[in-house]
Parts: sequence; structure tokens; C-alpha cells
Amino acid sequence: MAQSAPSKPTACLALADGTLFYGIGFGATGQTVAELCFNTAMTGYQEIMTDPSYAGQIVTFTFPHIGNVGVNPDDDETGEPVAEGMVVKWDPTLASNWRTTEELKDWLVRTGRIAIGGVDTRRLTRAIRQQGSPHVALAHDPQGNFDIEALVAAARSFAGLEGMDLAKDVTCAQSYRWDEMRWAWPDGYSRQEAPQHKVVAVDYGAKRNILRCLASAGCDVTVLPATATAEEVLAHQPDGVFLSNGPGDPAATGEYAVPMIREILETDLPVFGICLGHQMLALALGAKTVKMNHGHHGANHPVKDYETGKVEITSMNHGFAVDAQSLPDGVMETHVSLFDGSNCGIRIKDRPVYSVQHHPEASPGPQDSFYLFERFADAMAARKAG
Repeated sequence: MAQSAPSKPTACLALADGTLFYGIGFGATGQTVAELCFNTAMTGYQEIMTDPSYAGQIVTFTFPHIGNVGVNPDDDETGEPVAEGMVVKWDPTLASNWRTTEELKDWLVRTGRIAIGGVDTRRLTRAIRQQGSPHVALAHDPQGNFDIEALVAAARSFAGLEGMDLAKDVTCAQSYRWDEMRWAWPDGYSRQEAPQHKVVAVDYGAKRNILRCLASAGCDVTVLPATATAEEVLAHQPDGVFLSNGPGDPAATGEYAVPMIREILETDLPVFGICLGHQMLALALGAKTVKMNHGHHGANHPVKDYETGKVEITSMNHGFAVDAQSLPDGVMETHVSLFDGSNCGIRIKDRPVYSVQHHPEASPGPQDSFYLFERFADAMAARKAG
């Protein structure tokens, strides 16, 4: 027998300008405040919800079929969901996938994340594109009782991500080793048993699949907290240094990260950065970052590599960008977004120091950019050879 629809909405999304979206709540009950963004990926909602780069944000999924593959421990990008909540078009469907170990709704309840379904996500996405990422309050009450004035006031009181250092909230508490490689059929995840390069990865909110890609490229990875000093990094005698993805305002994280990176740049070590790590490297080189209107969030973003002329379809998740006009002499712009022309990559001329804004680990997303990890490994091999 079909379950009857609730007689009234059980969730409400309130924007700071007073706009209200009602729907059916699922997941945890209660209220949360955050910045609202949208993600255009057709797969990978679990990877998106557990991506540390989404700290302080609620994600609107433009793809309507959410929940159909359930969740499983292998697809977590970190231990628990980091995104504050989710907004979807329809009530999540029951899982129908051989890897499923838990239903999406149950997972959200267990991990304390609020969600709302039955929302016109096309209208909401259009509002975000036109007006920028709004501050919002999301409430779920099974009885459907909402204090609208209080919700709007809570949205308006949210401080926003500008000036916010969130890397400290999502980084590891202490250093650890990583040797797990990328998932492959039929064995799943295997271990890197013959690494060729020793890499220190600075964790500003690193996704597990990025670390797996480093291991798959032949790296013995040691992960250090975001606040690690150059002395602590160099004490491991690495062949290369990796700067990870992460959330928040790069200028705020740069208060402690930039001095460390500048000391590393005084050595001849290869350096590779992704996402927030890209922005940290740019700041260390003297460039500036800016807050974007609505950012880039999805697994279908075209990026042009200026050096090869190729166009890569990439996975992205960022609300800040490097200002290409502020790049100093000796630093090249290597990649650019074909959506809006924003910077997506830089490189120091004649040195193995480079970074990209997109996520080449493809979790979720296309694998066009995996070569960047191999380029990093080649740079470390060349340094040792010569």
C-alpha cells in the first residue's frame, strides 16, 4: 500500500532575503545554518557530502535521482559527512545497487545531517546563479511547526565563508601514513607495497581518493595537519610536497599556511597543489584570491590546458578563485575554466612547482586529469636522477 503524503511540509529552507522553500524533511531533525551552493554532478552524492571542502555549506543537487545507489563505507571521502545538509528535487528513492550497505535517509539520521526534498531545485539554482550563494537556515520538524521569523533571522546572522579559516576544523589531529591505492575491479582497494617517492601531504581537508591517487602514482604518503611548519614537513625528508584541497577562505588559512609554503619553495622540492592547495600556493607566490559569485561545484566542468591545447572535463568544488591578473612574473597560468574564464592552474616557469583548481582524483567525476599525479611522480623521479 502506497504511503500517503504528509498533510503539510515537514522542512523549510529560509534564505536571508526572506525567500522560503517548503518541502519534505528527511535525515536528522533540527536546524542548521550555512552558505547554499548547487552541485551539477549526476553521480557521487555520498562523495560530495563527505568532501571536507563543503564545510559550512548546504548542497543543492541539480540531478533529481538522489538515493538510488544508497551509501557504503568505501565511498566516504572522510569519516563523516562534512556538508551541513542537502536539498533535492524528490524524496530519495530506495537504494538499488550491489555495493549498498545503508539507505541514504538512515545514513543522514545516523550522522546528524538535515535534508529537504520536494524542492524546485531548478528555481533555487537559478536564484543562486543570479544572486550569488545565499546564507540560509534549514529546518526539519516532523510536525511541520516552523518559526519563520527566527529562521530568516538565523540565515541573516550566518557570518559567511569570507574570512573563515575552516581548514583547522577538518584537518587531521596528528600525522599518519597512507598506502591505500585507487579502487579497481575486482579487488577493490589494494595497498602500495613498492613506493618509489616519499611525499608529505599537507591536509587542509584532504579527500581520501586524492591520497589514493598519490599512492597509485608510486608515492609513500605521510599526511601532516594543516598547521604543520616547514621544519616539520622537511623533517620527513620528502621527495615532494603535496598541498590538499579544503574549505573556507584561502586568505584566512593562508595566515599560517603561506609562510610554511614559502619556506618549502626555497628548496628544490617538487610541489603539487589541488583546490585550496592551489590557492595556498598562489598566495605564497604573491597572487590574490577572490570570492566567486556562486562558485564551481560539479563533475562536468570543461577546463583548457594552455600548454597542450587539450580540454579536460573535470570535477570542481570551490567558492574562491585565484585572480589570474595578480600572478607575478615567473608564474604561468596553465589552465582556465571554459565556463567563465576563471583561473584553474598555475606553474612556476622552469621549476616543478604547479597546482590546479579542479579535482583530478575524480571522486566523483571524470578521470581526464589523473595525469597530474603522474606528472608529480615524474618530477620527483627527475630530481632524484639528476
